[in-house]
Amino acid sequence: MEDLAVKSGATKAAQSPAAGHNWLRNNGMDLDLGWVLDQRVNLSAAERRVATLPGRRTVKKDAQAAWLLKAVTCIDLTTLNGDDTTERVKRLCAKARQPVRQDLLDALGMGGRGITTGAVCVYHRFVSTAVEALDGSGIPVAAVSTGFPAGLIPHDVKLREIEASVADGAREIDIVITREHVLTGNWQALYDEMRDFRAACGDAHVKAILATGDLKTLRNVARASLVCMMAGADFIKTSTGKEGVNATLLVTLVMLRMIRAYQEQTGLKVGYKPAGGISAAKDILNYQFLMKDELGREWLEPDLFRIGASSLLADIERQLEHHVTGAYSALNRHPIG
Repeated sequence: MEDLAVKSGATKAAQSPAAGHNWLRNNGMDLDLGWVLDQRVNLSAAERRVATLPGRRTVKKDAQAAWLLKAVTCIDLTTLNGDDTTERVKRLCAKARQPVRQDLLDALGMGGRGITTGAVCVYHRFVSTAVEALDGSGIPVAAVSTGFPAGLIPHDVKLREIEASVADGAREIDIVITREHVLTGNWQALYDEMRDFRAACGDAHVKAILATGDLKTLRNVARASLVCMMAGADFIKTSTGKEGVNATLLVTLVMLRMIRAYQEQTGLKVGYKPAGGISAAKDILNYQFLMKDELGREWLEPDLFRIGASSLLADIERQLEHHVTGAYSALNRHPIG
């Protein structure tokens, strides 16, 4: 993939923590259509880059356990099902507080480190339940919003949904963009929509879900990533998990390159969240390797890296048990919620 030249004359912006939180906010910038339309993706080069990743990067034994424990702290433990219940959400929150069995943490020398997941992600209906269940833990509640997953409800209803989730205690809001704006090249409409979402979130962290499986081309993914960051997205996220194709390493590479270009232009750091279809511990390692290669060590921390997943945690815990005991256990011994 070609690295896109950074436009000259940009003013570097100071980035400060959000009120009451440790994470950094993306202040955004004016829409630069010239920069957006300049985006190109060298498909064959990008495919070669991700194809060689598993063979070029590997970790074993204690190092692998350390990488997997770091991944746990970046998981947005998620339940977004039509049959969700209050009790299921409470069980999920209990797992978020203690994502890895204490005996395994003790055996790994990590028993006193207070390891938790990065957040718990639920529908608005369950925000207050999750906030209560996580009280005192420091774990934020993330709410999917704006008519998730299709994002086709009226714009004013989207804004009220965001505001309602923030009022109920959500500290992070995962919004879905209107895919039509991308598919028709209406970048001004996408920018304006994202700016409205950012304003409605107030102090809450905002993650822009691009639904990359619906965007058809990697060029569209690159352009949509850039527009959402210009409009103030604190994170860009691949998918709702409901599309036919969700997170992939190829899409990840494109989005990470856009994050890097945006930081070079503005001085602002934006986080990244792959979501949907990541269920195996070996797969998340490849995402971590790519993050570190493309953006650096800082993007392995939950302030700048989140993983939308639920079953992934069970497989990570299973791999950690194998590391400690030398034997694999059944997945049903590692319930999520």
